[in-house]
Amino acid sequence: MSLYIAYGSNLNLKQMAYRCPGAKIICKGRIKNYTLVYRGSKTGAYATIIPQTGKVVPVVVWEINAEHEHRLDAYEGYPTFYYKKHLYVTSEDGRRFYAMAYIMFDEAKVGRPSEAYLEVCRQGYFDNGLDIKKFNASIQRNINELR
Repeated sequence: MSLYIAYGSNLNLKQMAYRCPGAKIICKGRIKNYTLVYRGSKTGAYATIIPQTGKVVPVVVWEINAEHEHRLDAYEGYPTFYYKKHLYVTSEDGRRFYAMAYIMFDEAKVGRPSEAYLEVCRQGYFDNGLDIKKFNASIQRNINELR
């Protein structure tokens, strides 16, 4: 078993139940000194995280098995679109976890995510009781970056 950090569409419980049946949420938490942004490719723009001092990204840590990780690799476009990086997550009760996240390569350009994609992410925030203000701020940042 491995620990996986979700911060975008894989916060969505229905999506994760379909993609990774049997995966379990270990905790809700946050990644410090990162911010949520949207970067693109020929297939569209999707969530990723980038370092930014003083910012926080709400996350969910999942316990996954090797088959789940294989499915997530395919979904995330690993290793050509996203790479894997282990980061520390601080849970709501103060525990720290070291878990894997998918992060988009730096070469990816700012892009506008589809409304359908944003709704999947938004539902994930609601599913897990995460701070929707952080999600809304990421969308506003994206709008500003595209100007």
